[in-house]
Amino acid sequence: MDFDGARKKIERLGAEINLHNHRYYVLDAPTVTDAEYDRLMRELAALEEEFPGLARPDSPTRRVGARPLDAFGSVTHAIPMLSLDNALTREEALEFDNRVKRFLKLSPYEEVEYVAEPKMDGLAVELVYVDGVLTSGSTRGDGVTGEDVTLNLRTVRSIPLGLAPPGNARKKTPRRLEVRGEVFLPLSGFKKLNREREEAAEPVFANPRNAAAGSLRQLDPNITATRPLDIFCYGVGAVEGVEFASHYEGLEFLKSMGLKVNPLVKTVKGIDGVLQYHDRMEECRDKLGYEVDGVVAKVNSLALQSALGVKDRSPRWAVAYKFMPRQESTRVVAIEVGVGRTGALTPVAVLEPVTVGGVTIEHATLHNQDEVERKDARVGDWVVVQRAGDVIPEIACVIKERRPPDARPFVMPDKCPVCSSAVERVGAIHFCTGGLACPAQLKGSICHFASKRAMDIEGLGPMNVEQFVEAGLFRGVADIYYLRKDDILALPRWAGRSADNLITAIEKSKRTTLPRLIFGLGIHGVGEHASAVLVEQFGSMDALANATEAELLSTREIGPETAASIIDFFKEPRNRAALKKLRDAGVVFETAKGKVGALAGKVFLFTGTLSTMTRDEAKEMVERAGGKAAAGVGRKVDYVVAGTGAGGKLAKASELGLTIIGEEEFRVLTAGKG
Repeated sequence: MDFDGARKKIERLGAEINLHNHRYYVLDAPTVTDAEYDRLMRELAALEEEFPGLARPDSPTRRVGARPLDAFGSVTHAIPMLSLDNALTREEALEFDNRVKRFLKLSPYEEVEYVAEPKMDGLAVELVYVDGVLTSGSTRGDGVTGEDVTLNLRTVRSIPLGLAPPGNARKKTPRRLEVRGEVFLPLSGFKKLNREREEAAEPVFANPRNAAAGSLRQLDPNITATRPLDIFCYGVGAVEGVEFASHYEGLEFLKSMGLKVNPLVKTVKGIDGVLQYHDRMEECRDKLGYEVDGVVAKVNSLALQSALGVKDRSPRWAVAYKFMPRQESTRVVAIEVGVGRTGALTPVAVLEPVTVGGVTIEHATLHNQDEVERKDARVGDWVVVQRAGDVIPEIACVIKERRPPDARPFVMPDKCPVCSSAVERVGAIHFCTGGLACPAQLKGSICHFASKRAMDIEGLGPMNVEQFVEAGLFRGVADIYYLRKDDILALPRWAGRSADNLITAIEKSKRTTLPRLIFGLGIHGVGEHASAVLVEQFGSMDALANATEAELLSTREIGPETAASIIDFFKEPRNRAALKKLRDAGVVFETAKGKVGALAGKVFLFTGTLSTMTRDEAKEMVERAGGKAAAGVGRKVDYVVAGTGAGGKLAKASELGLTIIGEEEFRVLTAGKG
């Protein structure tokens, strides 16, 4: 890039970053993700390093944040509250350690002791205690001057208004103590706050950091007091009356004064210790109960910190080693409707590809029409995408400030986009009424029908089902029982033995239990437990198929939505035709009512690990013998079958005086010899 091109790009980046700083620090309404902001800042820093003559004195790279909001008074920090350099990769973390050693003139083999701690995703503040009493509290602001939010910080219950050393000896408190910390909103409080805002028709916060900042920077402290804010103190500013040799010693002192320090902070040896700590924190971040976006490593020795000094906007003795980002911003290209196994219609946002947490995301679920309306997501919108639980991509929020004029609202279709059957709404979900005849539901329906908990057809997994459907051999679940060996052998990857095994598994499945068959049909709202309840009530497939709404509603645990789904399923002619085809193929529609077996009327509970069978196999043995399997401990349980590692359920069963047996005794009972 030539000099003139670099000048223009530096000016553009500087203006863009300053705008983002204002929205992030002043308005609490950012329009880019942290990862996107970091990229812009790094790009500007690289250009200024390549063209040092173009670096302006007011460049964002020389600032920490933004000016304080005029609505609050200002506080000048005795020692600037600096920002931290970021390391986004393992190599950059190693380079930080190398820089520290080079600056201190240490050999590459010498290890520096670091303090490692979770990098909280909240709002940095400073607390000032004079003679042990909280006299001032402020935000970081631009690093030199922050906003006076003393009254609001006093409402945070984890911030002591007075220091309390051991023995409550007030004379032992420092004359002046400046404490740096991070105010944050726990995830439970964040979810509760957003639920309340939804109910009040107010815009929700995109993430806990925005919620914490917005809560702390309320002009009315009474509002702040209603928010469950918390704090972790991470350092000491100016102090009079006490001295420390290390950063960790300072943290221990803060704890002794009654201030809250993250219990996960620890000292580590060398950069290898930092890397190991980073990996452990990234693994457990979802279990912490609060948001962290990396770890911070600080040289522990204060003498070495002093020798290392600071740069324009950050100390040389600390680095923030970030986790892979879990939020990114991108644009919605389209909103399509997918049809699942149960016929549920799910709107899916088609996105301009973006990498989140190392995975390229091109689609994100919008769940249902209500969710689309709640988020007000439209085609053309800029959105923040995240991986829920680090797995399922979803849209966290819409960046409405970037909405184009031609953004189009989404409306759920009234006809199935695949089979053109009518669409009905049940609760918050829209369903295709085509049932087993809907091609979009076909593959999923067959996989579910053949699954372990339903008809248990070994060898008929998703890959083989797809192959048979694509070959035109499966047009519905009943076609499974008309599959011929010659049809199978005509397809790739099949041989004589594998084809024989599949035919044998299909034949075996014809003699299953009625609850499994009903569960396998995939009626919306009818799971394993509901299937067993329905069989207990109606006894046969025919009786269930002809049940009235009143009869279904009088059945325990069957509500209006499930009753409606059952009636709709059996009312559909194509579903009735599929049932007839199953019966004609020899599938036994076993009648359970009045059935007498070795375990008729007996209730079994399984706990622990069984050595010769799985729990599903054991439950099937109970059902075949006329008994029932319970989900939890209760007085109606006749036998508790205890395997190895049985815990709480076994203890409770003993308290209730239930009959406890082992695996061998269970086998004897199912054989009718007990």
